Amino acid sequence: MVSEEKTIFSKIIDREIPADIVYEDEKCIVIKDINPKARVHLLVIPKKPIPTLFDLQPEDKDCMGHMMLLLPQLAQSQGLDGFKTQINTGESGGQEVFHIHIHLIGN
Repeated sequence: MVSEEKTIFSKIIDREIPADIVYEDEKCIVIKDINPKARVHLLVIPKKPIPTLFDLQPEDKDCMGHMMLLLPQLAQSQGLDGFKTQINTGESGGQEVFHIHIHLIGN
């Protein structure tokens, strides 16, 4: 059962709680991870609250493609010449916040 309570990411998007915002447009917001695993650890979050990759719908492909194309630009803006990405899906996949997000990680 999906909770109707807002996730921390929805609260950040709605400016109910603060975050270190690196980038924002009409489709997504990018924030610094509060528990970074590397020198650069950003979270790319769609503004539409989609719980997991299992919940994606055909109409979400534009937003997801937009975020994927944004990743190299964000990496370069942070001085990276290489990076890795990670999307945790579901509790057993290590997902802690049930609002899709892409980790961009690099040193």
